[in-house]
Amino acid sequence: MNRILRCVPFFLLSLGLMSAQVSAQEALKYQTPPKEIADLVNAPLIPLVNFSRSGDFMMLLERPGNPSIEDLAQPELRIAGLRINPATSGPSRSGSFENVVIKITRGGQEKKISGLPANPRLGGFTLSKDEKYVALTNTTPTGISLWVVDLSTLEAKKLTGEIVNGVYGGAISWTPDNKILLKAVNPNRGSLPKAPTAPSGPTVQETSGNAAPSRTYQDLLTNPYDEALFAYFMDSQLMLVDLQGNKQPIGPAGMIKSMDLSPDGKFLLMEILKRPFSYLVPASRFPYDVEIWDIQGNKVKTLAQIPLDEVRPTGFDATVKGPRSISWRADKPATLYWVEAQDGGDPKVKMEEREIIYTLDAPFAVQPTKLASIGYRFGGINWSDDNFALLNERWFASRQERVSVINPSKPGEKGSVIIERSSDDIYNDPGNPVFITNGYGRQVLMRKGDEVFMTSEGGSPEGSMPYLSGFNIKTKAERIIWRSKAPYNERVSKVLSPDATEFVTIKESTDIQPNYWLVNTKKRIAPIQLTQFEHPYASIKGIKKELVKYKRKDGLDLSAILYTPEGYDPTKDGRLPVVMWAYPREYKSAATAAQVRGSKYTFTRLNWGSPIYWVTQGYAIMDQTEMPIVGEGEKEPNDTFVEQLVANAEAAIDYIVGTGIGDRNRIAVGGHSYGAFMTANLLSHSNLFAAGIARSGAYNRTLTPFGFQAEERTYWEAPDVYNIMSPFMNANKVKTPILLIHGEADNNSGTFPIQSERYYNALKGHGATTRLVFLPHESHGYAAKESILHTLWEQHQWLEKWVKNRP
Repeated sequence: MNRILRCVPFFLLSLGLMSAQVSAQEALKYQTPPKEIADLVNAPLIPLVNFSRSGDFMMLLERPGNPSIEDLAQPELRIAGLRINPATSGPSRSGSFENVVIKITRGGQEKKISGLPANPRLGGFTLSKDEKYVALTNTTPTGISLWVVDLSTLEAKKLTGEIVNGVYGGAISWTPDNKILLKAVNPNRGSLPKAPTAPSGPTVQETSGNAAPSRTYQDLLTNPYDEALFAYFMDSQLMLVDLQGNKQPIGPAGMIKSMDLSPDGKFLLMEILKRPFSYLVPASRFPYDVEIWDIQGNKVKTLAQIPLDEVRPTGFDATVKGPRSISWRADKPATLYWVEAQDGGDPKVKMEEREIIYTLDAPFAVQPTKLASIGYRFGGINWSDDNFALLNERWFASRQERVSVINPSKPGEKGSVIIERSSDDIYNDPGNPVFITNGYGRQVLMRKGDEVFMTSEGGSPEGSMPYLSGFNIKTKAERIIWRSKAPYNERVSKVLSPDATEFVTIKESTDIQPNYWLVNTKKRIAPIQLTQFEHPYASIKGIKKELVKYKRKDGLDLSAILYTPEGYDPTKDGRLPVVMWAYPREYKSAATAAQVRGSKYTFTRLNWGSPIYWVTQGYAIMDQTEMPIVGEGEKEPNDTFVEQLVANAEAAIDYIVGTGIGDRNRIAVGGHSYGAFMTANLLSHSNLFAAGIARSGAYNRTLTPFGFQAEERTYWEAPDVYNIMSPFMNANKVKTPILLIHGEADNNSGTFPIQSERYYNALKGHGATTRLVFLPHESHGYAAKESILHTLWEQHQWLEKWVKNRP
């Protein structure tokens, strides 16, 4: 008895020490990865390029580096699916530019702009119809102001104080007479609502039996105070601002969702949010009125009253009842068009005439005209003139797309189908139409006779080789005007001439920084380089990059982009540790799943989430490793998700080991979001890898019960699929070290931070080797420099310990 009593304290002490070792929190400051990696992260960013509508000039938008964690730590409201900076009445996480340079396309001259604000955070760049002015916004810690650049003098000036309301985007639009329509903060909205010291009662939700399946949204409203805040920040006043900064209120104030000026500048299409709000869906699905105003702000017509969109059938082909996709025709002065589902929005209802497209001309006093009917879901209309338009439709379940030529002057006449294909089939994709600017300043189809000009990715078994073509709507044949040639990846960015013989391309190669070139196929002169952007990653110019192809055990063709260190020779240098990075994708056809995607000639780009950094540390990298999940015919891809996923990984490993490059015992697998989900599944259902890295993933599919990724079935329709595919349900099987990283402020549907928290606890409870890192203030993608560098440090430490120097 005495011996037992003496042992008890020692036993309790041992248990306490073991518990502390398991659950201890690590107080860690932000760390930095090896210098070779950090230098690549800190490389200067290449400017973004926006062309004028005419193509006569381009705007080079110069970007700052990554923001600091202090920037991300500023106050932020997360309500109604939005993230709002309460100090600015704008978005809390938008990018910005620090300078803009005007570059003449054909001459190449660069022109600098004077008078821009100090410490600029510029955005919202919008060209006037005559392309003489650029409107833009500048954000400070206290608000958003409207600015204008006179392109004849290249001088910028401030037009308003910090009155812009950017909470819901779309704040600026030019009128034909060079005035600016501005969505401003309602000057009479009053003071910020104060939070009650105590609630006035419980928060109650109730349903009356109507099924309301919904995906798992984040940042939703939760109480009456949230509702008051949302209404306060949405409260807007439309204003007309001239080039001298004079302001004129247009129409009544309200919760303006969007505004769209008619091509002739005489009418406004307004969307005004209204109550009741919802605690189940984000603001994009709140009720709203669609109104037509004249340019003075007088209401001409209430076109539609869109109800709260909480109750919708399941499936990705499901949609809402009533009018949707309401827009102005680009080729008419003031004609509206929209679509209405005839099946109640339910894809399970079988109908030949599933959707009807309507049009309505100004002054909007008559009944709408039926323009066309379609059998799939509406995908938009590309307008040309009153005799020609391209009508697009698609059906997700079968991955089918269809393009028809219609004659708008003959409403109701059946169109002629010119393209019908699988959306997954990149080998037979003629591409997207080229557009030109019409007299209204709107984008319409560029065509000549029976040909519509198109740009395509140019998918092929050897990788993508982009091209420009004339697509004949009568013969359905392509006339190739120009095609990218090896060893470059070059694609058309802007067509300049009506016959598509002069255009601007973006040209790049594996170690050649993308730059813009002026090409003229008619004059047959040598292309002229327009920009001189320097290679930002000089330290990795010598690495080897190749597109590799191999087969799955069932014969399915797979591919990946393989990177190896500069000068590496497997016969002399031996086998390398490998980092395999991937993102699964579902297909309805094995043939399209087997197609080669990407190009071996693209520039080696780096971003915060790239695995390529570790090529500097002596690793081989398999990036964009194909992980197709195929379900043909009546079969659903996810019915055999695990088996196909493991087979994909086995094939990739067999390939890299068979080349003599990879060490089978030192291979890591990693991914972000659905790639993290993939990683956790591979570690649950195979023993192929030395370690795993899973960033911002979802691991318990019962927390996303109404569908996820491309899975349309609910949990109750396919419980076995959900359970088998959930790494959380299989946490007891994980014997491989796994690193979990997640942004604390993740706002992506389904990837709540609790997904990583609960998965970590499940792994810990079963004795797995795991580490969980939460990044403060970070969303689904990581933004702060400190967070990015620390994430790379965490991954580097994990790879060094469990892969390169595996015990």
